[in-house]
This record gives sequence, structure tokens and C-alpha cells, in this order.
Amino acid sequence: MLTEILKDDGTTNSHLALLCLGEIGRRKDLSSHAHIETIIIESFQSPFEEIKSAASYALGNIAVGNLSKYLPFILDQIDNQQKKQYLLLHSLKEVIVRQSVDKAEFQDSSVEKILKLLFNHCESEEEGVRNVVAECLGKIALIEPVKLIPALELRTTSPAAFTRATVVIAVKYSIVERPEKIDEIIYPEIASFLMLIKDQDRHVRRAAVLALSTFAHNKPNLIKGLLPELLPLLYDQTVVKKELIRTVDLGPFKHIVDDGLELRKAAFECVDTLLDSCLDQVNPSSFIVPFLKSGLDDHYDVKMPCHLILSKLADKCPSAVLPVLDSLVDPLQKTINFKPKQDAVKQEVDRNEDMIRSALRAIASLNRISGGDSSMKLKNLMSEISKSLTLWDKYYSIRNE
Repeated sequence: MLTEILKDDGTTNSHLALLCLGEIGRRKDLSSHAHIETIIIESFQSPFEEIKSAASYALGNIAVGNLSKYLPFILDQIDNQQKKQYLLLHSLKEVIVRQSVDKAEFQDSSVEKILKLLFNHCESEEEGVRNVVAECLGKIALIEPVKLIPALELRTTSPAAFTRATVVIAVKYSIVERPEKIDEIIYPEIASFLMLIKDQDRHVRRAAVLALSTFAHNKPNLIKGLLPELLPLLYDQTVVKKELIRTVDLGPFKHIVDDGLELRKAAFECVDTLLDSCLDQVNPSSFIVPFLKSGLDDHYDVKMPCHLILSKLADKCPSAVLPVLDSLVDPLQKTINFKPKQDAVKQEVDRNEDMIRSALRAIASLNRISGGDSSMKLKNLMSEISKSLTLWDKYYSIRNE
């Protein structure tokens, strides 16, 4: 009945039919239904994203029900169907994730084939493909850490930047909250992955920052010994790098692209996580000025995590914030007084509103610091806020949250 729906119908029924096939196929071998895999793969052509992703889910889960028949099929398709690669890799990911959850072992020959294929796709030009490859590798590392950690580490010195970035992201996917056998195997090798924060390529540096964040969140004890060396390198990633800013000529007007923005945002978010899990290792004074101060004056995407960090530091380490309070007021003042252009679209106006609220939240934290009233700049800022009806209403509601 379900396969008939797929043959007849390109609508929402297909979506449900595919999900059902996946659920059944995971629990029961469906190989007695001839060509079920090719019927499912037909749905990869659908114009609807949710049907395509349900098809990739279904194919992966059917393979779980009969690995020896369907896994070689998926691997063969990944190699031969360039256009469907992303969806097929998602199917492979379903198989691997299910094996890691069920604590099932693959056959050795299957692991070899899967790894060869994944490592071949580490250098894909498409970030989406690289991400799925990394997640697959990370989940296999949970099942087979003794085999995977050396294989991943070997590629940290690959001449291809995308490969170096992909193996670091793979490690990120292998660090989960619960204790796993990978923990003791990766512990002596962590530095070779995280020290790629010094890499020349920004994609690799960002991958290392994201991996550090995941360690800090899930397994802070594994990285505490490395933090004295890592923190100055992490702070350096929060700085605006002129060489990563380029101008794109679009004919009638020029557009400025900042290739370092994602990296700065990730670095500040990583500091935010470290303040929760490794506060005893962080020396806030060396971070607040100049790094946090410049972040408060950066792009919208960077300011938001910086406001959060400032609020946290004001609550947890007020003695580090108090001496430099004056210098932090200017960028906050600039943010709350910023007015979008007359022709700004609704999205820009809403984002600006969010940013003002987030800056006011940080200002409210600064006002809770004992001795903060000795800062003339903060006093002047508060008097300015109290004179503006709209700002005062926002501030008042935030303070009483």
C-alpha cells in the first residue's frame, strides 16, 4: 500500500508513506519487496524538500533492516549519482547513527568501504556535503574509536584545508554528553585537533573553535589542561581581520563581504560556553579589554553573544568588570541609540529591536555590580535612558524579567 502511494502520488501522502517505510524497514527486513530501494530513490526527484529528506530517511532506515543488501547499494549510489550525493549521504548517516545508538558493530569490510568513501568526500566544495561526511565520521568514531581516532588525526596534516576542517568537525560530532569509550582514546590526542585553531585557513580555524565549544559544553574535563595555551589563540579569533574583508563589485553598487564574521561569532560563543563550564581557567581581565570591548562594537551577529558574555561577567566576576566599566559604556550607548535607515525592511527593524533589548539586558547587569554607581559614564547613560520613554519602558520590563 505504501509503495503504491509513492508510485501514484507526489503530495503530502508521499511524505507520510516514506516516513512509515523507514520506521518499518528499520525493524523488519523489507528485501522481499522487490526494488523497494529504487521506488524510494524516485522521490529524490521531488520538488518538495520535505519529501526528499523523508526519502533519504526511509532509504537509510530500510538499510538498517538488511545491511548486507542495502548498504552496498547506498555506497554505490553515492559514488555514481553526483546530483543526489547530499541526500544519499544523509541516508548513510541514518544507518551509522542507528548503529551507534544500538551499539551495533559493522562488519569490518563495510567499515573499510564506508571510510574510503567518506574520506574521498572530505574535500567536497559543498559545505552541506562536508558537514554530513563529518557527522558520519564522528558517529563511526563512537562505534570504532580505536580505528577512527588515528585515521582522523592522520588527516589533520592533510594539504587540503577542507579535509583538515572536516576531520575536526568529525571529532566535534563524536563528543556527546554521556561517557563513551572514545573519551579515553581521544584524550591524549585532543591537542592535535584543537591546535588547528592556529591554521592558516579560516574554515579550519572555525572548525577548531566549534569543536572546542562542544568539548567545553559536553566534556570540559578533557580540555582543562589545554586551556592556558588555547585561550589566547581563541581570543585572537574574535578580532576583526582586515585581510578577510573584501569588496564585491555588483555594477551599480559595491557590497562589502566580511569572511571572518562567522569565525568571530563562533569564537565569542565559545567563550560564552567556557564561562559556564571552565570559569576557573579563564582570566576575564585579559579578555574584557580589548577583545570583548571590540566585540560590543562589531556586527549584529557578534554583538548578541557579547552582550550575553558581558551580563555573565558582571554577575560572576564583577571585580574584573568594575575597573573598565567606563570603556564598555560607549559601544552599548551607540547600540541602543542606533536607528535603522528610513527604507529598512521589517527584518532589519526587528533585528535592531532585538539588539537594543539585548544591550539593555547587559546594561541592567552592569547596574547590579556593587560600586558600579562610581562610573560617571554609566550614570550618564542611565539618565539618558530614563529621559527616553521608549528606552525606559524596554529597560524597565527587562530589569523586572
